[in-house]
Amino acid sequence: MNDALRSLLDLLDLEPIEQDIFRGQSRASVVPRVFGGQVAAQALVAAGRTVPAERPPHSLHAYFLRPGDPGAPIVYTVDRIRDGRSFTTRRVVAVQHGQPIFHLSASFQIPEEGLEHQELMPKAPDPLTLPTAAEMLPRYADRFVDPGVTKRLLDSRAAVDLRYVDAPPYGTVGEIREPRSQVWFRTNGSLDGAAQDADGGAGPARPLLDICLVTYVSDMTLLDSVLLAHGRGGWAVGDVVGASLDHAMWFHRPLRADDWLLYDQESPTAQCGRGLGKGRIFTADGQLAVTVIQEGVIRVPRD
Repeated sequence: MNDALRSLLDLLDLEPIEQDIFRGQSRASVVPRVFGGQVAAQALVAAGRTVPAERPPHSLHAYFLRPGDPGAPIVYTVDRIRDGRSFTTRRVVAVQHGQPIFHLSASFQIPEEGLEHQELMPKAPDPLTLPTAAEMLPRYADRFVDPGVTKRLLDSRAAVDLRYVDAPPYGTVGEIREPRSQVWFRTNGSLDGAAQDADGGAGPARPLLDICLVTYVSDMTLLDSVLLAHGRGGWAVGDVVGASLDHAMWFHRPLRADDWLLYDQESPTAQCGRGLGKGRIFTADGQLAVTVIQEGVIRVPRD
């Protein structure tokens, strides 16, 4: 496990303040606000702290309300909406400087048997044949508006080995492509022994840890497919500005965040300054583990 992954796990280790109230730290992002995946993952950790470990999350629905301040801690308040025989529901509000910046509803379920089917995993090359971020990003450094972007991107993704199947949006600026994107990802190191007890202020236990880490990564590339449909390179290139608006995830089958996962993404529509991204996360052996949908603000800067 490298230092960046250990730092990310520490970020998910929320401090209990009172019953159902937790404090999370923030860290600098590649943009001057808290990374949305961090807030979503921390909120899910907070919710999970109030739920028995035998009930993993099966869905979350969230809204990003205000930009987060990376220089200030975030307070997460959990409402215990319902504790049923099979399902548990929690609502979490994240607050900074006295204002809510994020709202999450999450549902947890005791695993049970039932009807089962799934979509087939799409074709994708072996992740080990694809370039790492350290190998790929310097190729496009001359396209970024800020010469420091390459280092900030590498630093922000050092905890995760994320590899694009095809060139990212900033690699083909001006070229209109099919609104589809694929990345393989896994944590940069094994998580064996990393999970702790969920009691007493410790970090999340597995399988919650894996789900929270996947939630963190799910916000990194989901809107890429929107940009590809219009030949845009993204905020790093400076030809669009944007932010996540809402985020929904459904957790179908068990996964391990330290094993390779294929994130297959597409955009069915963009309009009114907003773009929609849909993603499916498959395990390496073809199991559909997660479905993700996100809408974001994507605006072309005015002259």
